[in-house]
Amino acid sequence: MTDAHGTLKSVGDPMTAGSSRRIGDLEVGPMGLGCMNLSHAYGTPSTAEEAARLLLEALDLGVVHFDTAALYGFGANEELVGRVLGPHRDRIVLASKCGMTGVDGKRVVDGRPETIRATAHEALRRLRTDVIDVYYLHRLDPAVPVEESVGAIAELVEAGSVRHVGLSEMSAATVRRAHAVHPVAALQNEYSLWTRNPELGADAVCRELGITLVAFSPLARGVLTSAPPVMAELPEKDIRHAMPRFQGEAYAANLALQRRFASLADEAGCTPAQLALVWLLSRGDHVVPIPGTRSIDHLRENLAAAAVTVSPDVLEQAGEIVNERTVVGSRYSAAAAADVDTEAFPQAG
Repeated sequence: MTDAHGTLKSVGDPMTAGSSRRIGDLEVGPMGLGCMNLSHAYGTPSTAEEAARLLLEALDLGVVHFDTAALYGFGANEELVGRVLGPHRDRIVLASKCGMTGVDGKRVVDGRPETIRATAHEALRRLRTDVIDVYYLHRLDPAVPVEESVGAIAELVEAGSVRHVGLSEMSAATVRRAHAVHPVAALQNEYSLWTRNPELGADAVCRELGITLVAFSPLARGVLTSAPPVMAELPEKDIRHAMPRFQGEAYAANLALQRRFASLADEAGCTPAQLALVWLLSRGDHVVPIPGTRSIDHLRENLAAAAVTVSPDVLEQAGEIVNERTVVGSRYSAAAAADVDTEAFPQAG
């Protein structure tokens, strides 16, 4: 991150020597931590004590890049991150999001400048900081030109409340429009072996414009791990129940892919999660995965992937087993897909 004079300085230690990656002028290491599932989306949240232990363990293990949003837990996740990591603010790169929040218990996309300013004010308070390192427009509001939404974040940069502008779930065309208003430092889109949508344009525009591609759900929402979710055992409010890839025959087919993938990882001497993360890291130094977890054991396993080496042949085989042609089902329901601006393969919705 930068000091008060704008000079680049290191934040914490990278997980492995020489592995540092960047968002703008911020050093973030090879992987960050997605904090969403500590408070949101995957059934019953962690207890405050469990969440705090995981965040502090991540910090101790060398994670510097922590990602949250106003939406997660309708403010609860920002409160959590601020309470636990606030005392360590000078050691971390802090990312949050605006433009999609909880209103009266419901998710609302609202990219109006006045809403973004108000959301930022609340985020600064909850995060217990005077500046957010990366502030994303969480979703494109179809009723508000992206230029107006990004312009509001740019004003926050000028005021010193935000260091870098980010976008989330945006297409290459929208990224270009936003970048023309203010330089975009990061694009956070879903990217993994089983979600290749960024390869339809977003990845290329990131490479061209020097934008970091922050990959959320890099482990396919738990599928590319040693213990993929058993749907019957998930809490009713787990968002995966509404995702076509996790339903019926589609999920059965995808679990068959997972078994082949897990066998390949075993032959390569690593876990499935590590192979999935190594594949993403191999896409380029501009790609920064942010796996999330509630388990300290899984946290350690994920971060250890930064030191795992597998052959190009294994990476190629991984991509042949799990890709946009072999995965069955779209990643979102029709209603949820209407909220995203990303390019999509025909079968991916």
